[in-house]
Amino acid sequence: MRRRFVIGKILGALSTLVFVVVFNFFLFRVVNDDPINSMFRGRNLTPEQLDRLRVKFNLDGTKWEQFVAYVRQLLHGDLGYSLKSSRPVSTVIAEAIWPTILLVGTSTLLAMLGIALGYRAGWRRGSTFDATATSVSMLTYSMPEYWIGMVALGVFAAGLGWFPVGGLNDPGSTLTGLERILDQLHHMILPATVLAVAYIGEYMIVARSAMIDTSREDYLQLARAKGLREADVRKRHAQPNALLPVVSLSAINFGFVLSGAIAVESIFSWPGIGQQTQFAIAGPDFPMLQGLFLLISAAVILANLAADLLYGYLDPRVAGR
Repeated sequence: MRRRFVIGKILGALSTLVFVVVFNFFLFRVVNDDPINSMFRGRNLTPEQLDRLRVKFNLDGTKWEQFVAYVRQLLHGDLGYSLKSSRPVSTVIAEAIWPTILLVGTSTLLAMLGIALGYRAGWRRGSTFDATATSVSMLTYSMPEYWIGMVALGVFAAGLGWFPVGGLNDPGSTLTGLERILDQLHHMILPATVLAVAYIGEYMIVARSAMIDTSREDYLQLARAKGLREADVRKRHAQPNALLPVVSLSAINFGFVLSGAIAVESIFSWPGIGQQTQFAIAGPDFPMLQGLFLLISAAVILANLAADLLYGYLDPRVAGR
């Protein structure tokens, strides 16, 4: 992979991140010119108390002075203080990020099953398996994750009682060690499955389409002419080349999975980034929203950078090699 290609992609990602930082700062100031007054409306605070709060949260001075202070804080890893809890935003995010990574990571791995289904359906185009898998995938792809979550919660948690209705652990739980881990896994089964079902159809459809396009290539006929078995032709030649669109989809979907997790975490009371976003919107807690928006945007930019570099590695023509 050419060094110029890698450097160009990294610089592009950094420039996008800089734009996000600037946009992130001014967006919430345009939406509300005085977040302190909005947040503490009806608290009967004196003007002096409101001024002290503005100084504490770096909301005093001109917009340029606030922006300089904001960038200086970011360079030191400081995302400010939550208006709602008066705790550092970075601390709140650090506590919430691991439950979200656990949930989103597990659901993404489960959704990858759609790739295998799509490859098989595309390779056996027109078969009964292809028709069935495509129909089911279109059905799940058309259903919003919040609707799937509410149905699953009502049927399997509230109705049948097979799973907890929400949370990462039971309230007041004193479990430790392996028992605690198993309890958390029990709590995670339903929300992780809901997220996986919401996205498995899309992976299947894209993988099927990529496999159908790849199966028409001449080099597959050449591989068959060399005497390779059909299974080897699919695994060694068709699937690796059909992987490229799936890589792009995975990176693009990363942000959508996080946004979907907001709805699922709210429904299942999962203590992650999604639930914190809901709380911040309800506040409204502008410093927390700024921090969450920056985190999600940076994660999407990083995922797309990784996809671009991986794409260049899988297809040297993209990197100009």
